[in-house]
Amino acid sequence: MHGYNNKNIVLHELIGLDAEVIDCRDRSQIGIKGKIINETKNLLYLKQQSKTRRVVKNISKFKFTNDNDSFIVDGKEINFRAHERTEKALKFYKRRKLSDHIGMQRS
Repeated sequence: MHGYNNKNIVLHELIGLDAEVIDCRDRSQIGIKGKIINETKNLLYLKQQSKTRRVVKNISKFKFTNDNDSFIVDGKEINFRAHERTEKALKFYKRRKLSDHIGMQRS
C-alpha cells in the first residue's frame, strides 16, 4: 500500500488500513481501533479481534495508519461510496496539506 500521503489519503482505498476513532459525536465510539474490512457510503467496518465494529463516518474523526505514517481525516472528507470518492472528495483533497501527517516509528 504505497503512495499514501496526507493530501491524497481522502482519495485512496481505505480497506486494509488500520484505523482508530479519535473523536466522535457518539462518545462511545471514541477509541475504537481495528483494520478496515469494508466500507459503505456512511460507515466504516473495523475488525477488532473477533468483533466487527461499525463507525459512522460523518460524525467521526479518524487516524489512519499505513506502514510508518498516520493521517488524521475528518469523516466528512470520506463520507462517500468508495468508488465515488475519487471524484467527490476532490474539494477536500485540494484543501489538505501534503506535509501534515503524524510520522510513526516502528518498535
